[in-house]
Amino acid sequence: MKERILGKTGLKSAEIGLGCMGMSEFYGQADEAESVKVIRTAVEKGVTMLDTADMYGRGHNEVLVGKAVQGIRDRIVLATKFGIVRSDDPEKRGVNGSPEYVKQACDASLKRLGVDIIDLYYMHRKDPSTEIEETVSAMAELIKAGKVRHIGLSEVSAHNLKRAHAVYPITAVQAEYSLWTRDIEENGLLDTCRELGIGIVAYSPLGRGFLSGSIESAESLAPDDFRRNNPRFMGENMRKNAMMLAEYKKMAESIGCTPAQLAIAWILAKGEDIVPIPGTKRLKYLEDNINAANFRLTPEQVVRLEKIIDWKHIAGDRYGAEGMKTLDK
Repeated sequence: MKERILGKTGLKSAEIGLGCMGMSEFYGQADEAESVKVIRTAVEKGVTMLDTADMYGRGHNEVLVGKAVQGIRDRIVLATKFGIVRSDDPEKRGVNGSPEYVKQACDASLKRLGVDIIDLYYMHRKDPSTEIEETVSAMAELIKAGKVRHIGLSEVSAHNLKRAHAVYPITAVQAEYSLWTRDIEENGLLDTCRELGIGIVAYSPLGRGFLSGSIESAESLAPDDFRRNNPRFMGENMRKNAMMLAEYKKMAESIGCTPAQLAIAWILAKGEDIVPIPGTKRLKYLEDNINAANFRLTPEQVVRLEKIIDWKHIAGDRYGAEGMKTLDK
C-alpha cells in the first residue's frame, strides 16, 4: 500500500488505516478473537495506522489493540485519544482537557496498550473550561517526556487549531469526513490544515456504514447499535437519505468496485494529505476496505459522485443532541 505523510513532523502512514472503535462498542456485539485477527491481518496487508481511544469500551479497546499488536509494534502507527470522560449514564459524557488530566490519561493509555510510547496522541474533544493552549502545552510535555511522538486534535475548529499550532506543531487533525459529511470543506478547517501543513485523518469515511449501501433501516441494526439513535438513520431522514443510493450503487458497479470502496476512493482522491480510517470488526469487510486503494478516481468521477451524494441535502445531524454539544464550533 502507498504511503502518505501527515503534517510537517514526518509522520508516515499507509494511505488507508483501521478504525478499531467498533471492536469494543457502539456497532453491536463483536467477537474479540476475530477483532484481534482483523487487526493483525490488516497489518499483514500493509495497513499501518491503528486508531483507538481511551473512551472506546471504557478502556477495553486500548487493551484489545495492545493485545493485537504484540510482536508487531514496530510496524504500526499507534494512535489514541483522551478527553472524553464517560459517566454511568451512556447518554452523558464530560470533557476534560486540564494539564493534570492529560498526563493521567496518557499514563493510563500507555498501561492499557502495553507500550512505552504512543505514536499519535489526540485531544478527542476540546474542553470548554480549559484554554486550548494549556491542553496542548501539556501534550507537548508528553513528547519531551518520551511518552508521545506526535500530537493531534480531533473535531477542532479552524480558530482553535491555529491557537494550538502556535503552541506546538500539530501533526494531524482527525475529523469526520465522507461524501455525506463535508463540513471541514466549508468551515475553514480543511483550508487551515493545508495552510499550516497539518495532515487530516478522516474517520467514518463510509458515513457510519451508510455508504456501504447495505443498511436498510435503523430497525435492521443490532439493538445496541448507536446508529439506531443517530438522526441520519432514523425514520424519514433515513428514507430521504437512502434515495441517493440507487445511482451511487450504479456508479460503483460501472467502475467495478463496491459502494464501500467507492466511498474510500473518493476520500483518497481528495488529497495526498488525507488518510481515511474505515472501521470494521469483520475480516470480510477489511479486505473490501483495503482494496479500495486499487481504485483511482478521475476528477470527473469525483465531481459526479459529489452530485449524486449531495451532502447539503443530507437529512439529520451527524450526532444526537448530546454529541453535537461536544463539537468545537
